[in-house]
Amino acid sequence: MDRIIFGFVVLILALTSSTSLRPTSDPFRPLPARDDLLKEYQNYTAISKFRTINRQELIKCPIESPYIEITTSPDSDLPDEVNITVTVSGVIVPASSDWVAMITPATADVNSCPTTKAQYVQTGDLANLPLLCHYPVKAQYLSEDPDYLSCKKSECKKSVGGVCLVKTCSASITFHAVNMRTNISFAFFALGFDTPCLLKMGPTIKFANPSSPLYAHLSSIDSTGTSMRVTWISGDNQPQQVKYGNGQTQTSDVTTFTQKDMCTTKLLPSPASDFGWHDPGYIHTAVMTGLQPLMKYSYMYGSDSVGWSNQIQFQTPPAGGSDELTFLAFGDMGKAPLDKSLEHYINPGAPSVIQAMTDAVTSSPVDCVMHIGDISYATGFMGEWDFFFALLYKLASRLSYMSGIGNHERYNVQPQSSMDYPFSGSIYITPDSGGECGVAYETYFPLPTPAKDKPWYSIELGPVHFTIISTEHDFRVGTEQYKWMQSDMASVNRSTTPWLIFMGHRPMYTSIKGGPLSSVDPRFVAAVEPLLKDNRVDLALFGHVHNYERTCAIYQGNCLAMPKKDSNGVDTYDFSNYSAPVQVVLGMAGFVLDPFTSNPDAWSLVRISEFGYTKTHATRTELAFEFVNANTRQVQDSFRITKS
Repeated sequence: MDRIIFGFVVLILALTSSTSLRPTSDPFRPLPARDDLLKEYQNYTAISKFRTINRQELIKCPIESPYIEITTSPDSDLPDEVNITVTVSGVIVPASSDWVAMITPATADVNSCPTTKAQYVQTGDLANLPLLCHYPVKAQYLSEDPDYLSCKKSECKKSVGGVCLVKTCSASITFHAVNMRTNISFAFFALGFDTPCLLKMGPTIKFANPSSPLYAHLSSIDSTGTSMRVTWISGDNQPQQVKYGNGQTQTSDVTTFTQKDMCTTKLLPSPASDFGWHDPGYIHTAVMTGLQPLMKYSYMYGSDSVGWSNQIQFQTPPAGGSDELTFLAFGDMGKAPLDKSLEHYINPGAPSVIQAMTDAVTSSPVDCVMHIGDISYATGFMGEWDFFFALLYKLASRLSYMSGIGNHERYNVQPQSSMDYPFSGSIYITPDSGGECGVAYETYFPLPTPAKDKPWYSIELGPVHFTIISTEHDFRVGTEQYKWMQSDMASVNRSTTPWLIFMGHRPMYTSIKGGPLSSVDPRFVAAVEPLLKDNRVDLALFGHVHNYERTCAIYQGNCLAMPKKDSNGVDTYDFSNYSAPVQVVLGMAGFVLDPFTSNPDAWSLVRISEFGYTKTHATRTELAFEFVNANTRQVQDSFRITKS
């Protein structure tokens, strides 16, 4: 049994052997936000006090006010994306620990749901008790209104002889909301996230059209450049259509997934199957055929009954074997709130990186995007997929958006079994997907893979053959994925596609050592690195580590070739005499950045801990690669790989 499996099983047994999990001391004493033993995981799991809200006990408020009211503007018929002003009034004693949560659906249970702490281990942290049966989508402190604590907005509720005896205070804060196909409500809590108490539930607010067709993204289905898949979300389960080109129409296939599809166990229910669940609506997908490579088209999607999207212009990618390709690549993006809210996962760089890439696509030719794992970071809190797609669609609806699976999308496959998930198919036994087990990812991102839960594939675009693998599925010698990698890379016709680029989520090299949580698996390196060299892979791109790092032409930890400066001072690798691939970690697209050590290995040539993306222009004789800082829009690293 692998050590990681053994450790995880021991953890489960230790947690479930606890005889008393309810605190017996003063109920107003702050409860621990998480176990101190998890300090080493803080950056890894982005633990915050709000993220532990389901592991706190909902206590009775020591001070309550009969005057508290919650109002919103707007208060009905919400558009698909909206800023909602929430006003809380009637507060007798304003405090910095007062906060408001956004709840969806509005009927969600916000009572206390005490249970064993083992039940919530899959959130990535441990604490004594849960707070809510249903996880709030987001939350804000009322002190975000600068007039709240000083009670500048006050009202007299009771007076005698012209003297005010009871004065109350109010505050207004703004929440960014997107159409999640369900009603929403706002709840007012006191005493912060550590010892919360519920003071008031607000009214229910409805979206004008819960069935709106939303959040389209495009992807390639093959290497011809003559077809494009469009995928979108709606609250309507009936087939819809995509209209494109000169009056062409295709009807959508419709699918969805349910709580029962999420991975869990009876012993250890996952967030996705329990308090983190939110209905995903219906996922529509249709293939636009009869296109030509490198041509601009427009499309719209929806139906007469639920409405239509706006017209969107897109460009098809170049056909495999053609002379040029420009693509963007990155990993580990996720999303961040567009208001002052706290959320389950906040990936602070995501908005700036998405905006920078959208601007790049607008201002210069870009043919496709490659997102190498850790997509939304919903990790079992399913409503966060909607916020991710709302942030992404202005980019992903305009060009082919290809992706690979990461650890936060998938870790097991068999739902509703009592003790199966530590042994159910993923090579890593970790709680990183929160119970999504690849179901959400593979439903939202249909790609040209061999079959369900085999998320590896290859595609040729321009002069490049891309081999995209899953580092979460077994890659060891003799396995199905290993044989596929071996066959796929060996079959590349280098006269048609002279460049071979390999992509996977977890890297082979990083200067971030990590100790027992190392991002580099020696088994992966031992099994797969020889395939890269044997098949003359030119460039290997990885994510998982949250920074940018470039190597020499590397094999087994040794530099077999070093770049030389060209006349412009740009590092240039001459692959006319091939030695080994250049490897790049590019997990700097959103998640909190990882700092570098002061003593890197000799193979590490460039290290940048800044948010950004990479841009590669490929011709038949050159790969020109750039790292672009998303905030400054400046190129911070560039290199070339050439061959005759």
